[in-house]
Amino acid sequence: MTLLDDRPVQTAPVRTYEVRTFGCQMNVHDSERLSGSLEAAGYVRADGVEADVVVINTCAVRENADNKLYGNLGQLASIKRGHEGMQIAVGGCLAQKDKNVILEKAPWVDVVFGTHNMGSLPTLLERARHNGEAQLEILESLEVFPSTLPTRRESTYSGWVSVSVGCNNTCTFCIVPSLRGKEKDRRPGEILSEVQALVDDGAIEVTLLGQNVNSYGVEFGDRGAFAKLLRAAGRIEGLQRIRFTSPHPAAFTDDVIDAMAETPSVMPQLHMPLQSGSDRILKAMRRSYRSERFLGILDRVRDRIPDAAITTDIIVGFPGETEEDFAETLRVVEQSRFSSAFTFQYSIRPGTPAATLPDQVPKALVQERYERLAALQDHISWEENRAQVGREVELLVSSADGRKDADTHRLTGRARDGRLVHFAIAEGGIAPRPGDLVRTVVTDAAPYHLIADAPAGVRITPTRAGDAWDRAEQESCGVPTPAAGGAGTGATASRRPVSLGIPLRRPGQ
Repeated sequence: MTLLDDRPVQTAPVRTYEVRTFGCQMNVHDSERLSGSLEAAGYVRADGVEADVVVINTCAVRENADNKLYGNLGQLASIKRGHEGMQIAVGGCLAQKDKNVILEKAPWVDVVFGTHNMGSLPTLLERARHNGEAQLEILESLEVFPSTLPTRRESTYSGWVSVSVGCNNTCTFCIVPSLRGKEKDRRPGEILSEVQALVDDGAIEVTLLGQNVNSYGVEFGDRGAFAKLLRAAGRIEGLQRIRFTSPHPAAFTDDVIDAMAETPSVMPQLHMPLQSGSDRILKAMRRSYRSERFLGILDRVRDRIPDAAITTDIIVGFPGETEEDFAETLRVVEQSRFSSAFTFQYSIRPGTPAATLPDQVPKALVQERYERLAALQDHISWEENRAQVGREVELLVSSADGRKDADTHRLTGRARDGRLVHFAIAEGGIAPRPGDLVRTVVTDAAPYHLIADAPAGVRITPTRAGDAWDRAEQESCGVPTPAAGGAGTGATASRRPVSLGIPLRRPGQ
């Protein structure tokens, strides 16, 4: 009898995954948590190969959300037939809303889970494999706060941090409160600890997320908590850029404006959803502010932060909207001078109060108004961007924002005010890494981006975030990682002649 068996040990093959994300920044952040939970359970990301597990993180805000989901599921059905052991999971807002409807329409789906139980995904996938049947788990209240779950961040230099989940507002067009639940606030210490962990990992930019960030603190009785949070985050060493989205005009207070103006690392950028310029429509939407208050907020922000870029959301064609109501929206847009706007055509969302309102606006009229609004905002955006020509901007270099960068031999970064800038570097020069900071001068403008084609004036500042990107690239290639060094250290300086992942870019190549 032998005690040792020299036969090779049979190990289960590693399963790969892919997460597809639809919707808002909160969904993007949730997808990072889903990826982190899967990797903690032993899955690996399917980079360039057909995934064993495909997770679709859905949105339910607009009408085409259903079409987008079932279109993806239809394509995956044929792939699954030829891929033994493949699993498909559907989560997020549409899953929370439709529940078992997804399995009825797409019985080849293996797992359906909601917005309140993202951490259950690995268990549900394994249960579906073991039992040989689809698993449906939709909780009606939060199981685990999402930020306590493992995370696979998509960026080494920038991160999302949730300050709250859910929403206490009752906007008649919005289905989010019924899908994400009542607002639940995290304690300030937990948020700041997560921000510190991101910074320790190399990030220099953080975006604070919430369905209504400026109402943060109401749950634990401190209406000034969000302004205090901004100031506290601004004291974290190494954190150079703080952004947040989205506030609500009804709850936006001057202490937040003061915190923005007096905290250097809080960026001069504000996303302030208007939705409509008509007071009558705002009332029908249950938006508890009116156009005069909205414009007053913008005036106070620009008084304290003159270079602030302000963006917005606008809905066209809300039930009962008249030509006079739409004219009011055009008036407020003209006066607001938004740097950009996310404009949407109203669509009926079953389960919302607005879905049953009378006087639904005909689709053709909604389209016509939408085009007029878009044309006005494009004109304003272009004027506002042209005003940036000749200004020096500081850019945080990004990895994949410019679709034409390879053709134009430019790189891309975000200015402090959030504007997208495509910039050139000197011929033969070393390209900055994603996460590095660049100073350059704006030379041209388009409605949706700026151009900086003055390579001789580009000044590059290596950062800890750029070092983190280098380390991530080395690890992904199996290259031994040197000890981490901060920006400007000997380790960084000695490595600058070689920029991993981003080759030298020269005009004409």
